[in-house]
Amino acid sequence: MQHLTNARFAPAWLRYVPIAQWLPRYRALWLGHDLVAGITLAAYAIPVSLAYAGLAGLPLQVGIYGYLLGGLAYAIFGTSRQLAIGPTSAISLMLAATVAEMAAGDSQRYGEIASLTAFTVAGLCLIAWALRLSALVRLISNSILVGFKAGAGLAIAITQVPNLLGVAGGGHNFFERAALLLTQLADTQGVVLAISVAAILLLLLGDRLLPGKPVALGVVVLSILAAHLLALPSLGVPTTGTIPAGLPSLAAPALRLRDVEGIVPLAGGCLLLAYIESISAARAFAAKHGYTLDPRQEFLGLGAANLAAAAGHGYAVAGGLSQSAVNDKAGARTPLALIIASITLAFCLVFLTELLQSLPRAVLAAVVLTAVMGLLDFPTLVRMRQISQLDFYAAMIALAAVLLLGILQGILLAALVSILMLLISASRPHVAFLGRVPGTRLTSDLAPASRK
Repeated sequence: MQHLTNARFAPAWLRYVPIAQWLPRYRALWLGHDLVAGITLAAYAIPVSLAYAGLAGLPLQVGIYGYLLGGLAYAIFGTSRQLAIGPTSAISLMLAATVAEMAAGDSQRYGEIASLTAFTVAGLCLIAWALRLSALVRLISNSILVGFKAGAGLAIAITQVPNLLGVAGGGHNFFERAALLLTQLADTQGVVLAISVAAILLLLLGDRLLPGKPVALGVVVLSILAAHLLALPSLGVPTTGTIPAGLPSLAAPALRLRDVEGIVPLAGGCLLLAYIESISAARAFAAKHGYTLDPRQEFLGLGAANLAAAAGHGYAVAGGLSQSAVNDKAGARTPLALIIASITLAFCLVFLTELLQSLPRAVLAAVVLTAVMGLLDFPTLVRMRQISQLDFYAAMIALAAVLLLGILQGILLAALVSILMLLISASRPHVAFLGRVPGTRLTSDLAPASRK
């Protein structure tokens, strides 16, 4: 009775701060589960965030900042109990392909634009929350998403192959990169290739034998030991180099929106991608554990995560299925697991960064490559072609758009195609011509061939 009375007279704003609702009802028996999940998630996040930051063209520690600060903010404002927030492969590649032109070769401006993008994503999240735009995401069909993910997976994979071979790489889209890579195969470094093959095999084998465990962290540790014992840097193997120790400093973006042309479309693409990926993963875990997810509140959760990441000089973050699956399998019961993961990452940033200096970049490329393999759902494309030609063509348009135009233009074109498909479907409603089934009193839709 007392609980009901307190809920009735609680300030209205508390409903927009989910932590104020679940934390007072937190059970002591959940703490052990959240503690293990948080530490496990941090162990998973370290190699993945380093790899994604490198993919985005940013200092490697920036990826850890995204997990640390984004997870803390989402734990306060998000409604999913298992969703893990951090950098994602698709957003990282989108930034790498777009921000480089905006920065015009200035590395400092590059980082400032990346942080401004996260800040703008936070602002767009607030607008989307105020306008209740969560329902609009449903306009993007599953067929479009299958094609887009496959295209994004291929586009990300081709950017990592040069690091796996120890060659320079280059190019602006998938086909240019592939063509240039073919001309560089003769320059492959044997030692780098051997490290890459070993890392990929260990990652794949570990995921199969130890599902839900921080296999990538184990591979990273082994590679650092091998780098020291075999003096790999002296053999010309590229490594991460110095990673600054310490926690991120908090500051407002150094640039303003009017200082960077094209920042709003970039942030809009990041938001669309982040929300779709986040809400899809969050709904899956909410259905699995039997609780209600608030799609509108998720805009506030994502907005807060991106605002925190931007304040810490990070870049746009989102909820991902792979890291959320790790969090869930490790036993996460509440968002407290994200807070524990952030504390663990802070400890690592302060005390353990020196250990990462000898980490071969080929291992980080292997981590990215194995992480995006789940995006390549070609069996679904084959089934789609057998079931619905229209859905298959829509998926292939999305796939081709990503490979030819890049992830930002690809996701925007995919959204446009999805909306056009919906409009075409709505303009051609099914009209049933009923007739009596011979020998019965039942009626049924006549065959198209018999219609006049």
